Amino acid sequence: MAPNQKLVELEAWRKSGISHTYPSYRRQFPISEESWLEGKHRDDAAEGLWRIKDKLYDLSDFARRHPGGAFWIERTKGTDITEPFESHHIEEHAQKMLSKFEVRSAAQPRNYKFTLEEQGFYLTLKRRVRAKLRKLNYRPSYKTDLLHTGILISVIFFSWAGTAFNSLLLRALAGLSLCWLSSSAHNYFHQRDNWRMYSFNLLLLNFNSWRTSHALSHHVYPNSLHDLEMSLFEPFLCWVPSRHYASRKQRVISVLISPFIYTIMSLVQFTERIVYSLAKRNVMYWHDVLGFTLPAFLYVATNVDLSSAIISWLIILGFGSFMFGFIGLTAAHHDPRIYHDGDAPRADRDWGLFQLDTIIDRGDIKWSDFLVLTHFGEHALHHMFPTLDHGVLRQLYPELQQTLSEFKSELREINHWSHIKGQTQQLLRMEANPNPPGSKKFK
Repeated sequence: MAPNQKLVELEAWRKSGISHTYPSYRRQFPISEESWLEGKHRDDAAEGLWRIKDKLYDLSDFARRHPGGAFWIERTKGTDITEPFESHHIEEHAQKMLSKFEVRSAAQPRNYKFTLEEQGFYLTLKRRVRAKLRKLNYRPSYKTDLLHTGILISVIFFSWAGTAFNSLLLRALAGLSLCWLSSSAHNYFHQRDNWRMYSFNLLLLNFNSWRTSHALSHHVYPNSLHDLEMSLFEPFLCWVPSRHYASRKQRVISVLISPFIYTIMSLVQFTERIVYSLAKRNVMYWHDVLGFTLPAFLYVATNVDLSSAIISWLIILGFGSFMFGFIGLTAAHHDPRIYHDGDAPRADRDWGLFQLDTIIDRGDIKWSDFLVLTHFGEHALHHMFPTLDHGVLRQLYPELQQTLSEFKSELREINHWSHIKGQTQQLLRMEANPNPPGSKKFK
């Protein structure tokens, strides 16, 4: 291949289908939540302020008064928050307050290609959801709280029993409970600050870190080059369908090593944050210590010595991390039939339709509130309305189906086994889909 042709090809794959520029953070190493935010500061043309559509706002003085907590405001300074603002504020109060903080119009057009038209899919659905919420029965959210509390008790009990009786089976049940605890705590860290979100840290992960990588990155830009949850796993796991990101050999190896990646995921993420804090600047929080309360409890509450308590905890943590990675990465997003950056995008760039293009829901768990909470169920609705309790989401399907029918779209569903198979196929996929979602040829 001639050098010029190679250069043209190189520039062709260094593009994202959802933005006008290649994400700056992907040119840095190592990739982290901090580098992702630094990249957005360069790419989003927010001029050190908060950008919503084509306006710039100064929310500095409002951060501490923000009902959802100061973190969301302080963390997003200097970035474009258009889609998070729309999806996190279903009622109109926040929209009405914006004019108080307006500074000026942005000097440059938006980097992202998404649209949020008043008569488009997402805002039409949002208006219907807003009306439904005003007369909704919120009792299912109480059940969510009870489920989360029960799972937390299960973690404590099985961890103690597995350590006290030196039982691998009981430790495995403790690990499974720990996975379910973090999955259910995920329901809470999307919401305003609350005590239940802290339980996420028992898996040695950190909810504030995941508010960036998951809520602000993955939820807004799923399956794209801007999705930090995809890029953090590269080069070990690569879902982008291009040989420029991973060779055939790398992809085969990734399928084989994926169980190991799931198992060490928690320890690796914690270690990376410590190394970054020592090498650059502190990204640790006081509540990171919560991850070590479980081994401390095991040492105090059983008759085993310290080393045995730590070993028992590491076994539980390994089981929990494996199950959390396995369930999370086969929950909804990775299948050759799902849009990934590089595939042909649909003509209508409505942000809500983009969410549907990047998700196939799990239809096999909708019957159980417990499974929905612990296996990332109601995924499409959760992506579009992340602050709503999982127990409430299922009551919004009539509004979703009505809007889908009007916009001639669909909510796809498969079972977990199909998702497991689809994720393997996606890891091996090297060719982009030339048929856009919604077209007759799209599969």
